[in-house]
Amino acid sequence: MILHPVFRALAAALVLFPLAAALSACNGDESWHATNVTGVSPDLEFTMTRAEDGKEVTAADYRGKVTMLYFGYTFCPDICPTTLSNVAQILKGLGDEAGKVRVLFVTVDPDRDTPKVLNQYTDAFAPQFDGLIGTPDELAALARRYRIAYSVKPSNDPTKYEVSHSPAVYVFGDKGKARLLIGNIGQGTPDLKGLEADLHRLINQGDRPGWFDWLQGMV
Repeated sequence: MILHPVFRALAAALVLFPLAAALSACNGDESWHATNVTGVSPDLEFTMTRAEDGKEVTAADYRGKVTMLYFGYTFCPDICPTTLSNVAQILKGLGDEAGKVRVLFVTVDPDRDTPKVLNQYTDAFAPQFDGLIGTPDELAALARRYRIAYSVKPSNDPTKYEVSHSPAVYVFGDKGKARLLIGNIGQGTPDLKGLEADLHRLINQGDRPGWFDWLQGMV
């Protein structure tokens, strides 16, 4: 009997997952505090304008660094500043290793977030932050790639209107592979020390996930 490729893959996973879990147990706890998206979410890929210097940048400009990707806007009253403050706290806890991380803050409100405004905003958190501005098509493509929702509520006042967006933070390895998804850390009491441990591990592991990471991401 010839098995369909899907069933062959499933059978292989059923065999390999217990083995990988056993190997993981032998080597200590290999679970992540954030959600493992290894092998599930797409690689980091984009073209946008960096607020700091007006330069067009792509994902290739951030190769060699663990990269965090977050969508928001500078006029955000709560979630954005709290999320970015928590990320800055994580970087502070990493010490010298923080230099191996970059945080990309993609504005979903480019009409108000001019390069100057955006750059001043990101500079207030940490030197590892880069503000990015895209055309409507570039922003829509990047948000769609990572299933990020955002919307602008129409208003009669062009300077005052509501913007909504997903609160997730994606983390990519040093070669641009999607590795982790951090949920809403802009509310409640997130486990910042646990996320700091994730970043430390990823900095040292790079884009070389083991079997257990790959299988966890597929479950």
